[in-house]
Amino acid sequence: MKVVVRLRMSSHDAHYAGELVDGARMLGLFGDVATELLIRLDGDEGLFRAYESVEFLAPVYAGDYIEASAELIRVGVTSRQMRFVAKKVVANLRKPGVAASALFPKLPAGAVIVLAAVFCFAVSFVFGAERGLFKRWLEQRRVGQRVARQHLLRAVYEWCETRPHPA
Repeated sequence: MKVVVRLRMSSHDAHYAGELVDGARMLGLFGDVATELLIRLDGDEGLFRAYESVEFLAPVYAGDYIEASAELIRVGVTSRQMRFVAKKVVANLRKPGVAASALFPKLPAGAVIVLAAVFCFAVSFVFGAERGLFKRWLEQRRVGQRVARQHLLRAVYEWCETRPHPA
């Protein structure tokens, strides 16, 4: 299963001099596509657990169009592993050498991979707010505590009833 989103990096995304977009913004895109993939797969978003690898391969500037994709590569009992790739599919025209590919449509330019990563997400059925295993375990524990309290009160009541009453 694969999910893709494409968007333009704006001047608000630029964090450094020269309108360079910071890596955290790119990782945020991975969170967006991961959320969509997990909702499609499990019906609920998961919880981020760990990075396995992250490689920043090329700079991203305001005005660049980025295509971020998430692909499911492993399904565990309580986790999902995904591969992420961010590609610069349209480059900012202020970069040297890019204008030629924009002016001449038959000149091949191709996408440039700017970021690649592998993440692991804990599946939402473990920690889901409504149907998660943890929530069910908590509810069963609370019911068990209530039952134990009621049994104790009944035992104390019965013990008091069996004692002789003072005259």
